[in-house]
Amino acid sequence: MSFYLSKRIALILLLIIGTSIFFVGNLSPDLSKKVSLLTSNRLVPIYKVDTSQQKIAITLDGMWGAKYTEDILKVLREHDVEITFFFGGNWLEDNPEMAKKIAENGHEIGNHTYSHPHLNSLSKSEIEEELIRNQKLIESLVGRQPKVFRPPFGEYSNKVINVAKELGFQTIQWSIDSLDWKDPGNEAIVNRVLDKVSPGDIILMHNNATDIVEALETLIPKLKKQGYEIVKVSELTYDDNYYIESHSGVQKKRKKSGEE
Repeated sequence: MSFYLSKRIALILLLIIGTSIFFVGNLSPDLSKKVSLLTSNRLVPIYKVDTSQQKIAITLDGMWGAKYTEDILKVLREHDVEITFFFGGNWLEDNPEMAKKIAENGHEIGNHTYSHPHLNSLSKSEIEEELIRNQKLIESLVGRQPKVFRPPFGEYSNKVINVAKELGFQTIQWSIDSLDWKDPGNEAIVNRVLDKVSPGDIILMHNNATDIVEALETLIPKLKKQGYEIVKVSELTYDDNYYIESHSGVQKKRKKSGEE
């Protein structure tokens, strides 16, 4: 390619870029408005709760296996702590008596769908079926409908959140992933949580993680020593008069009229 041809191409590219910048710049107010509208219409689950109280929630997801559940309950009893378990239909059908025991110990069982699918790939009616089927299963075992729901794989969309809301659920994510599912060892799990924890956090752990019992034995006393009260998710979240920040997933209480 000749020097003059290269120079000509470079000039053309500069002209195109300059024109594009000018064009976008002139459209930016409308574009900004559209982006703002899209953002405002985006629904997000509750990742964390804005609270002045030293409260946090530990949540355990379960779909397969109950090898450690009895020991988990023992640790929780010893430390006088009640938490939230999110179970899927497969786990509940395989461990009905254990589910009853969990509820009898004062813990909360949340909905984790019936078959643990990728909800974003399902239709509205299929999402409803997943939640309702598991809801009925939980009700049949513990006598009450769960208030909280956690989508499998942490996947969600406006459709998923709207279906959950229509069925009476708050959609719950997490602000701290303990990474216990990677089997990093007790020390790594505990340090990860302690390094990140602050009031209103929702901690993700797993019912059948290899180090879950030892991690809870170590973690709970350390959290209590720091002044944290460990509660069920439904005791941490607000039931009404709240909003969820679209960029952070933090649930906040709306201020009353006249408050600064």
